[in-house]
Amino acid sequence: MKRNPIGLFFGFLVLTWSCQPKSETKEDNRPNIVIIMADDLGYSDLGCYGSEIATPNLNALAKDGLMFQRFYNAARCCPTRASLLTGLYPHEAGMGGMVSSVSSDPEPGPYQGFLNDESVTIAELLQEAGYATYMSGKWHVGEKKEHWPRTRGFDRYFGLISGGSSYFELDKDSARLRQMALDDDPWEPPKDDFYMTDAFSDQAVQYVREHGERKLGKPFLLYLAFTAPHWPLHALPEDIRKYEGRYAIGWDALRKERYERQLRLGLLDPDFRLPPREEGVSSWEAAADKADWAKRMTVHAAMVDRMDQGIGKLVRELKANGMYDNTLIVFLSDNGASPESIAGRNMHDPDSEIGYPGSYVAFKKPWAIASNTPFRRYKRWLEEGGMATPMIAHWPNGISQKGITRETGHVVDIMATCLELGNTAYPERYQGNQLKPMRGKSLVPVFKGERMEQNRELYWEHFGHQAMRKGKWKIISKAPEFDWELFDLAEDPTELNEIGKQNPKILEKMVKDYTFWAEEVGVRY
Repeated sequence: MKRNPIGLFFGFLVLTWSCQPKSETKEDNRPNIVIIMADDLGYSDLGCYGSEIATPNLNALAKDGLMFQRFYNAARCCPTRASLLTGLYPHEAGMGGMVSSVSSDPEPGPYQGFLNDESVTIAELLQEAGYATYMSGKWHVGEKKEHWPRTRGFDRYFGLISGGSSYFELDKDSARLRQMALDDDPWEPPKDDFYMTDAFSDQAVQYVREHGERKLGKPFLLYLAFTAPHWPLHALPEDIRKYEGRYAIGWDALRKERYERQLRLGLLDPDFRLPPREEGVSSWEAAADKADWAKRMTVHAAMVDRMDQGIGKLVRELKANGMYDNTLIVFLSDNGASPESIAGRNMHDPDSEIGYPGSYVAFKKPWAIASNTPFRRYKRWLEEGGMATPMIAHWPNGISQKGITRETGHVVDIMATCLELGNTAYPERYQGNQLKPMRGKSLVPVFKGERMEQNRELYWEHFGHQAMRKGKWKIISKAPEFDWELFDLAEDPTELNEIGKQNPKILEKMVKDYTFWAEEVGVRY
């Protein structure tokens, strides 16, 4: 069955490029950079992070590269993508909340809902430094055409401008209008033989192939942003069949299985204790309609599997073009697994089987908790389950420290890492605009086995959820109570014991520091 529905649309471009004169520039030894982002992927959803899901390609990258035990994002899709692209906290880039709609006229500021002019993207800076820049996948940081990827430094773009959509077509109802684009033009998927994950993978492969054929004599940046495994739960039949019956064991047993596997892999230290089942979530034994529940996790697994297959195609293309050894591949997720129920959208046909066209469901809170093993909570929340997700770095020519690192990284570090590898600097001004200072720290020293700053301060805010980490200490609060909690992540990495009353001075100082940061970046709560 054909899986490259967009290839024909690019045939004429390949022909056009092949007719251009070949560049005679001298060899550029800077590495290619491939950033791969999953969507709503839980901490334990990869085989190398404890899962039963087949992810052989990511497992291989992890085995021959570097895995982070704890790598942070911004706990939600739009803010994380803004931080990755700009090296700033989301509010500083204009994405403290969610993306603004095409028809909106938002007030400029920290929550405007698209990347602002006080930020500069990785693509813009690497493009000026001589890199070719490509993107395939979900954008979600600017719906209006003047905010699309090619206005922010990408030479080529194919993908979903908007947030999550059906994997078989574009959502078209008035409340959930979605846009896809090819470079600067709207693009409509074909009516048959289209699956979103494959379309993104195949176009990323095509960019790499075309880059090699053109012999440009310069490296490239490729940002591959999947929507998988974000709802709706849609997968291909052959992938669903692999997992039929696997999840009849339920979420309690699955969570225990994954936790024990994480310990055996050495991913978790003995201090990581598995939290009890969250209040309000029933045991598997007490759950009604177990077949429906099991099918949801079955399709989720199939979606992760298909994403890994696409990454395998990309890796094979890099090898075929002789680019593999000098390409940094970074894989991460935008937030933890999602607890969301989308029943209120009324887009599910009850006569359709879950996973197939016509269905439109999510896998919801019980499975999200299992996917985020061993952590508490999930997407949007600022406990570790919401913002600590897999991070794999692979670069044969440049990573000497392999295995599992206990160093703590953050999505804002991607920009700094790319600029160091691209041998270029972060400017104070860009195209006449004063820029916010970059927040990230390069991960290149970690690639060499060096330690990062141990008392580094990190901050989060999203819709009234607030957090700060400094060294081993972490504080959390949420609206409307805003009662701060304190945790020692060295002794209690899964946040089971609140110790604010025992350490009032530490708590008071951290709350003061958080308040200063919140005022600085424009937090509204």
